[in-house]
Amino acid sequence: MVNAAAVLRAGAIETLSLAEWNAALSVNLTGYFLYARIFGRQMRALGRGSLVHVASIGGSYAQGQSGAYSVSKAGVIMLSRQLASEWGPQGIRSNVVSPGMVITPISQSFYDTSGVTERRTAFVPVWRIGLPQDIADAILFLARDRSSYVNGDEITVDGGYANMLMNLVQRPGFDEKPEP
Repeated sequence: MVNAAAVLRAGAIETLSLAEWNAALSVNLTGYFLYARIFGRQMRALGRGSLVHVASIGGSYAQGQSGAYSVSKAGVIMLSRQLASEWGPQGIRSNVVSPGMVITPISQSFYDTSGVTERRTAFVPVWRIGLPQDIADAILFLARDRSSYVNGDEITVDGGYANMLMNLVQRPGFDEKPEP
């Protein structure tokens, strides 16, 4: 079973209404919980199964001005770990795929803005923005028996972006390039 629903609404926590908070948590976290319970029941009856939850790097690295999105995706990561712990002994695995910058229907408008793709690509070591197929490949790995010893884990699919964060901080004496 793959949990991949999401809503993203811009806004600061300070001005976020309770209704907007609840709407994001309802889709991005509570929906995952409900589907995991429904499909988990069937998997437990079979004595095997794999749950794959799509979170986001925003669940591990707070993303300001994104309303409840980062909080909800952090909840998905912990929900998956809890399911792995509770249901693992019954033959059910639960793992997370956390995408970085990927062109999807939710994010397409960002990339339609002039210069955004180029600026974002500059921070990704593989020099491109992810595509849905990149995420699907990671999901397929976790769903199949080839990953039968992976449980309660998270695969970050971001082209190495999260590993580049420290490169964004200036370090005098280290950043200068030698003269040719």
